[in-house]
Amino acid sequence: MVSAKTIKSLVDKAELPDDLKGKLYSKLLEYNRKYKLKKSEVEAIIEETLSEYQRALVEPGEPIGTVAAQSIGEPSTQMTLNTFHYAGVAEINVTLGLPRIIEIVDARKNPSTPIMTVYLDEEHRGDMDKALEVARRIEGTTIENLARETTIDILNFEFIVDIDPERLEKAGLDMDRVLKKLSGSFKSAEFEVDGYTLIARPKKAGKLSDLRRLSEKVKKHRLKGLSGVGKTIIRKEGDEYVIYTEGSNFKQVLKVPGVDPTRTRTNNIWEIAEVLGIEAARNAIIEEIVNTMREQGLEVDVRHIMLVADMMTLDGVIRPIGRHGVVGEKASVLARAAFEITTQHLFEAAERGEVDPLNGVVENVLVGQPVPVGTGMVKLAMALPLRPKRE
Repeated sequence: MVSAKTIKSLVDKAELPDDLKGKLYSKLLEYNRKYKLKKSEVEAIIEETLSEYQRALVEPGEPIGTVAAQSIGEPSTQMTLNTFHYAGVAEINVTLGLPRIIEIVDARKNPSTPIMTVYLDEEHRGDMDKALEVARRIEGTTIENLARETTIDILNFEFIVDIDPERLEKAGLDMDRVLKKLSGSFKSAEFEVDGYTLIARPKKAGKLSDLRRLSEKVKKHRLKGLSGVGKTIIRKEGDEYVIYTEGSNFKQVLKVPGVDPTRTRTNNIWEIAEVLGIEAARNAIIEEIVNTMREQGLEVDVRHIMLVADMMTLDGVIRPIGRHGVVGEKASVLARAAFEITTQHLFEAAERGEVDPLNGVVENVLVGQPVPVGTGMVKLAMALPLRPKRE
């Protein structure tokens, strides 16, 4: 069995980045305890790691952008255009397939189907009743969610809501709390409760349109839960209960008692950037694209997706890949003009007196020069011997 000191000195000699050395060292220690390795075996493992690392490096002149575009674009043509149910949760729909990929790379601030996966802390994760308690704190409940029927009584100038007792109980509310909440929020109206019937009437008798406006406001009024979050669904995954939400409010959900903030996630990348920072948003972009691809049975090397995520988050903010983001901000005039709104780009560049250094792929294809990738990077000139002057 090799000593830890010997392993450390062998790992230190390897030409690897420091973080890889650290991982390799801890793995070797683990295997050494388990299998009692010889020095030659440790050296062989380090050598194999080094060769794997070198194989993973990019060759000088490799057109990584083009390869990444091809690698993501080709399997994307085989993706579906439908929306499917999410991870076996039949009640919640989520955008998958190509529309989801487009949504991510376009960096849309409001995804079409925002969803949060809320993991619970040790106290709440193993008990259904406790998980239900947390779900009630999160789930946004409005009068509309509780109502069985709503009517506008023109004769008495009233808005009447027939509340479902089961839904009321499920939301953990009672009629007194509903009345108190509404009375505190609406100063221009008065409320009355008769059993499970709620009656709202404006304090001043006005037009019918005023009553209609009041009815819409009362229906949409949030009684409890987080804004932006609709219904919640609890599922058992392994030995713990997990809450899925329709709608997302990442900032507030992390503060809810019973929620595990270290594992809870959302599919809204802008919210992640705002709450956890740009590095977390980069990781979320990678994870979302990988998961969307995997859902369709497609495998793409993660390094291509990492390159896309790096380009999108390079400046510390999320930029879309398009004329309002990565492509629109390219240094090359011709590359910008080749993408969209050609004349506008050319006029603006001419007005500013811009010069194109022709460093990229697109601009060199346009002017008919060799593209500066691969062998096109090499600038080689042969010095011919001078002919002797004739006498």
